[in-house]
Amino acid sequence: MKFDFDITMLQEIAMIVLLVLFVIVFTIPPLIMLFLYFKDKNQKQHSVLRNFPLLGRVRYILEMLGPEFRQYLFDGDSQGKPFSRVDFQHIVVAGKYLKTLIAFGSKRDFKKPGYFLKNSMFPKLKEEMSVELTPKINSKRYVGTEGLFSRKEHLEEVEVSPWTLVDDEAIIIGPNCKKPWRVKGPLGMSAMSFGSLGGNAISAMSQGLGKATGSWVHTGEGGLAKYHLLGGGDIIMQIGPGLNGVREKDGKFSWDSFRDKAANPQVAMFELKLAQGAKIRGGHVEGAKVTPEIAEIRGIEPWKSVDSPNRHHQFHDVPTLFDFIDKMREESGKPIGIKIVMGSPSSADELIQFMAESGRGPDSITVDGGEGGSGATYQEMADTMGLPLHSGLIYLDNALHKYGVRDRVKVFASGKLFSPDRIAIALGMGADLVNIARGMMISVGCIGAQKCHTNTCPVGVATTDPGHQKALVTDEKQWRVLNYVITLRNGLNSLAAASGLTNYTQFNRSHIVYKDGYGKVSLLSELFPYPENK
Repeated sequence: MKFDFDITMLQEIAMIVLLVLFVIVFTIPPLIMLFLYFKDKNQKQHSVLRNFPLLGRVRYILEMLGPEFRQYLFDGDSQGKPFSRVDFQHIVVAGKYLKTLIAFGSKRDFKKPGYFLKNSMFPKLKEEMSVELTPKINSKRYVGTEGLFSRKEHLEEVEVSPWTLVDDEAIIIGPNCKKPWRVKGPLGMSAMSFGSLGGNAISAMSQGLGKATGSWVHTGEGGLAKYHLLGGGDIIMQIGPGLNGVREKDGKFSWDSFRDKAANPQVAMFELKLAQGAKIRGGHVEGAKVTPEIAEIRGIEPWKSVDSPNRHHQFHDVPTLFDFIDKMREESGKPIGIKIVMGSPSSADELIQFMAESGRGPDSITVDGGEGGSGATYQEMADTMGLPLHSGLIYLDNALHKYGVRDRVKVFASGKLFSPDRIAIALGMGADLVNIARGMMISVGCIGAQKCHTNTCPVGVATTDPGHQKALVTDEKQWRVLNYVITLRNGLNSLAAASGLTNYTQFNRSHIVYKDGYGKVSLLSELFPYPENK
């Protein structure tokens, strides 16, 4: 009897479950669809939904998923913007596996106009190169296989050469400063603030760059945070119009805060941000990203959107800019640089001419190209305002030569310089050093989701949200940064050797060839000859 009772009870329970499932499957969805139908038909915002209730939602779903579909399914290897799949993969492979090897041939379209490097008939041998190959640096790289449904890769320890400059050829910034900066590597982290990026991302970059030696971390305009210091390496502290990290409560410049930052031995140089390629204006950070920690570092209120002024209040022309630079250099004892965007061939003439006439001016100038990135900017500025890097770099270099001050100032270049060949061409056009932003971001996990301003970065890079940041494991990503930097240096010096040079510092316009759409080739030194000194 008890057994029969149990069976009956189970049957009743099963019937109830089936009835519930029936109601859920066949009743609730139709009701939801009916609700959405009348909602769409009566709303006044979307014409498609008003004429095609419910069905029109398919359009918006596909539109929302379009970028992901194009990125992974439909775009060719070289079609994606701002970074193609090929560009992205090259950075990832360099960071994970310490290699840039390819097979079968280049995917570059050689019919299109573009720049090429002039090779030498008698390239340099490794032993003829003037670079440091020791002491070796301990790193970790991935080995194994990575399949669709299996991840058999694991990290193995490996020793790598630093590929830095020898001591006698180190680049010296601010040689007349009390504390000049000696740089032995060609590249470092570009300006990316704590706030634009999360603490985990900056920590991974700082630790990887610190291990690489001869490089630097750049604070961006968000002030100096503890995460910048973790790697123990050199730091460029940027000061933007918002004066984050060196401001009084009333928004004025704080010399006490400045001297405090200058006392930190890791801060090798200060940079005044006058402009940025992606936005010829002050920075912007959405309130959702301004945590109490970020607010304290910047000297602002938490959870409120930040729009920095278009320019610094401390100066309004070149003479007053130089006055401010002089005082910063005197108070800190360290080099002072500026960051600019070239707008025309003559944009830098007033600045450089006054340098020549006064014997004063910055110790470095960073040229940022219009193709550069940002955590947040406005479409109209990103697309049109400011020259691309190649043009701006050549015109600044021309001005420095024309007024006879090229030896007094070091030039940084930034704007999608994420591969050895791009860096070599920038150096040939006049750069001494290179800042890299998005290459570093991809090294720590960026997938190009383009949600940097939303605080919802799916891989924990451009977000200050603790939940999203958990995706980025600093102890793993630091090795990718280190490997990426080492691979860039190795590749850059390999290009120098193929050009008959003993290291990358010797690139100039005579080593760059431009091919136009008709197949005609010209040396860059012929297209843009070095001007005579005035």
